[in-house]
Amino acid sequence: MTAAPGLQQRWNKQKMSDKQHVILASGSLARHDMLKAAGIAFTVIPANIDEAAIRDALTAENEAIDPADIAEILARAKGEAVSRENPDSLVIAADQTLSMGGQLFSKPASLDEARDTLLRLRGEEHLLHTAVAIAESGDVTWSHVECVRMKMRRFSFGFLSEYLVRAGVDVCQSVGAYQFEGLGLQLFEEIEGDYFSILGLPMLPLMAELRRRGVVSE
Repeated sequence: MTAAPGLQQRWNKQKMSDKQHVILASGSLARHDMLKAAGIAFTVIPANIDEAAIRDALTAENEAIDPADIAEILARAKGEAVSRENPDSLVIAADQTLSMGGQLFSKPASLDEARDTLLRLRGEEHLLHTAVAIAESGDVTWSHVECVRMKMRRFSFGFLSEYLVRAGVDVCQSVGAYQFEGLGLQLFEEIEGDYFSILGLPMLPLMAELRRRGVVSE
C-alpha cells in the first residue's frame, strides 16, 4: 500500500529533522559549493584559530614533520574549535598544505607574493595535501587526508601577468595561488590524484562517512 501524499510529506520532513545539523567550519567558497552541490544542508561558521602560529609551532618542534600531518592537525583544530561552541552539531573542517622539495608553502598575502609562489612552482612538481575532519561535542571523531601530485607547465611570463590580472586577489585564498576550478586549471600540465581534494575537500571519503553516520541516505 502506498502512503497518502500528505502522510508521505510529513514522514519526509520528520526524517530530515532527525538528521544531525551540519556546520562547515570554513569560509571557502569552493568547499561551500561542493557540499551544496552534493545536496548537504549545512550552515557556515569559519573556525577562528591562528593557523600560522600552529603551523610554526609544529615545524619548530619537528622540522621533518610531514606536511600531510600538518594539514590534518590544522583540520582537526578547526573542527574542535567550532564544535566546542556547537556541541550538538556535526562539524566538517578542512585544511591544505603544499610542499615541494621539502619546503612548505603558505597562502600568499598579496598578488606580489602570489607571483613569487607561481614562479617557484613553474615547471615543477609539487604535492598538495588536503585533510578533512569531523568533530562532535568538541572532539574529532573522524579524519582523512588525500595527497595529490601536481605539475605546473612552464607558462610564459606574459601568461602569468594576464592570469594574475584576470584572477585577481582571489588567488590569495589558495595555498598555491591557483584556483583549479577556474583559470588556475591553465597553469597545469599534469595531475595525479583526486579532483575534489584539489578544490579543498575530499568529497568521496567524506560522503561515505556521512552516509555511514546517517547524515545522508544510504
